[in-house]
Amino acid sequence: MQLSALVGGAAEVIGTEASLTEAAERMLAQKVGCLAVVEGREVVGIITEHDLVAAVAADVEPDDETVENWMSESPDTVPPHLSVREAATWLLETGYRHLPVMEEGELLGVISIKDVLWALVQTE
Repeated sequence: MQLSALVGGAAEVIGTEASLTEAAERMLAQKVGCLAVVEGREVVGIITEHDLVAAVAADVEPDDETVENWMSESPDTVPPHLSVREAATWLLETGYRHLPVMEEGELLGVISIKDVLWALVQTE
């Protein structure tokens, strides 16, 4: 199975100038663990639950801090033709929990380690 089977619908995105509070509220509302950070149509970063935890631990005011200050810039991306098994290996080797899936500069979605695990369990 390829990652293209796991990415359907629009990816959850947020702008660089959004506050950390906005990011947390959007993640909670959409039940996701990360948001792709965009400027226009370009993916410039990714912000995850881990980043929000780091900000809280740093005792910052989440209403006053922007996503841009806490996101991971220029995240690694994977193509939709990558197999689920290859994605699982990538996630294990890098320690990532989320991978943006892109094709020709277009964000198709973001897969999580949970998505990959479900796909592997279903194919057995």
